[in-house]
Amino acid sequence: MPQFFSLEEALKYYFGYETFRPGQRQIVETALQNRDLLILMPTGGGKSLCFQLPALLKPGLTVVVSPLISLMQDQVAALRNNGIAATFINSSLGREQVRSREAAILQGKVKLLYIAPERLLGERFLPFLEQLHSNVGISAFAIDEAHCISQWGHDFRPEYRQLRQLRQLYNGVPVLALTATATKVVREDIIQQLALRQPDVHIASFNRPNLYYDVQPKQKQSYFQLLKLVKQNEGAGIVYCLSRKKVEEIAFRLEKDGIAALPYHAGMSDEDRTNNQTRFIRDDVRIIVATIAFGMGIDKPDVRFVIHYNLPRNLEGYYQESGRAGRDGEPANCTLLFGFGDLKTIEYLIEQKPDVREQKVAIQQLRKVVDYAEGTDCRRKIQLSYFGERFGGNCGNCDNCRHPKPIEDWTIEAQKFLSCVVRCQERFGVKHIIDVLRGANNKKVEQYGHHLLSTYGIGREKSADQWKMLARSLLHQGLLDETTDGYRTLKLNDRSREILKSQRSVEIPVETTVTTKVLAENPKSIEAEILFQRLRSLRKQIADEQSVAPYAILGDSSLKLMSRQRPQTLEEFEKISGISPHKKDLYGARFVSEIEQHIKEQAQHLSTESNFLPELESKGASYTQLLTLNLHQQGLSLEEISASRQLRVSTIATHLAELIALNLPVDLERLVSQSRQEAIVKAIEAVGVDSLKIIHEHLGEQCGYEEIKLVRAWWLHQHQN
Repeated sequence: MPQFFSLEEALKYYFGYETFRPGQRQIVETALQNRDLLILMPTGGGKSLCFQLPALLKPGLTVVVSPLISLMQDQVAALRNNGIAATFINSSLGREQVRSREAAILQGKVKLLYIAPERLLGERFLPFLEQLHSNVGISAFAIDEAHCISQWGHDFRPEYRQLRQLRQLYNGVPVLALTATATKVVREDIIQQLALRQPDVHIASFNRPNLYYDVQPKQKQSYFQLLKLVKQNEGAGIVYCLSRKKVEEIAFRLEKDGIAALPYHAGMSDEDRTNNQTRFIRDDVRIIVATIAFGMGIDKPDVRFVIHYNLPRNLEGYYQESGRAGRDGEPANCTLLFGFGDLKTIEYLIEQKPDVREQKVAIQQLRKVVDYAEGTDCRRKIQLSYFGERFGGNCGNCDNCRHPKPIEDWTIEAQKFLSCVVRCQERFGVKHIIDVLRGANNKKVEQYGHHLLSTYGIGREKSADQWKMLARSLLHQGLLDETTDGYRTLKLNDRSREILKSQRSVEIPVETTVTTKVLAENPKSIEAEILFQRLRSLRKQIADEQSVAPYAILGDSSLKLMSRQRPQTLEEFEKISGISPHKKDLYGARFVSEIEQHIKEQAQHLSTESNFLPELESKGASYTQLLTLNLHQQGLSLEEISASRQLRVSTIATHLAELIALNLPVDLERLVSQSRQEAIVKAIEAVGVDSLKIIHEHLGEQCGYEEIKLVRAWWLHQHQN
């Protein structure tokens, strides 16, 4: 093992980073002291490094418990690409492969072993584990996705319960429990179930500042709303649906509309699910359409957007699913389409649960999601308050903060509401309090004698929806509490009492008009982005050669730094964050060569680029069209542009057709021969311009859809001017 003067030196040697992310150094130091740890760190926060680096610095082997085969394989591939001795043992391996890996482990050639909980404590593996402990030594057990051990967690897995045996069998070996999401109840359950001994609990902020959160009312033609969102976003994306049937339908329709998409749900065979997931992770397709069966532990850092086509069942699950976007720290979009039809579907599914208490908890969790979707406060404030974290609001990166509603003083209304909660003896939920305030004449109000209260009917001037809006805002701002036992009973806190004593005012955002919500803007350097796309293509080529995911070669953040700094020597290349000495030796020459070639080509096209960019910007072309036009003007064909940008040929043709419509310099002669242009024009004059399909049928197999699309755009431009 190399000798290091500091943890930062070890970090650079193994992982290529100069500095730790917030909280990582403290956790690593604690782990090196052989302490038990409970680590809550949001997706993309770097929690894997918190057990990987100590594993490399301590004698013996670290056993990593992981729930999914794909997650094990991805993390091991990424570690090996950094020259780190890691392996996994799971059902994907044959008997001889397992024996070979076990032999390497017993010879001390492996530092990290990834394994599923069922196999770890299985009858056959336990004797090997004991042999390993005696001969090599177990430095730590790292329990990834630790929320799975808790029945209060959103991904409860009964097989995780047996992990408690680790403490009994290996009392002196430290246990590190890691998860991205856990409420206070789940945290306490994890500690109890794993029998952690006075663990050092590290809770990082749940805030993911690079994610843009957006809720949009679900339109009647919801598929076309989804299609527009997918086209607005670049890069890889996940679309979550509620049912297997909807997953299949959406994936099929996206594919028909020229978007490379695949389905993923529990009804598919293991082979098909694994194949589709692998193709998505390796950038062979752009979109995965999935139920919640997809995602836990998916180690793909460059997902640029997540769209929930249907309402999620709970806020914890939504945070985890949307959090699969932007794990590399780069900007990403998270959009929820909110429709009341989905609400009724989920309520029906909840009613099918046999346990009445489970039903109540599930309904309460669902109401939290509705509160989030209908909320007018900062989306982050709502999310973080769910996990017990206070946030000041006005994050600047959600729809409610970018397009804020007017702020009004509702102190008097808040005092009425809280007074009613007190007079109802803090035993009821929002709906009942509103019924009392608005003077409802129903059985429940009369049954408890609440029609006789002084607060009965004092809130008739506000609608039920307005009172709900106030209640949600009070809860989101921490000015009122609510029980978590499935009944949603309202309880006053110290801040509530300050309001009643007129020691604190209440201001809330009020929905007055429907606002248009837009996706996050992400201004980029055009030239750097062109080089970034080129480096992505090279990375994909190298990844395919090695049959690994592209991010296992280099992360997007490293490529973006490279595209801005343009290193032209191996020494400069190694200074890029994320480049370890091992990766410099493996890939440095190829990336440096690609950058040098790009610089030469850009110099040749500099004059052309300086002429068309101002014109392009002034005519309102989009950023993605600009990238396509740049490559077109460099002489690339449709197919070459498609390969470079990792987009379909039909998408590139659409870009160029739109650029023709803007009267920007697209060389139609190079794209469609003169004879084919003439044939397409004759067909347009014969059958009309409205339908590509009709024009194509009239021509037979003479011309392709892309050619027709381009010529039709030229024809329309000529006849509109």
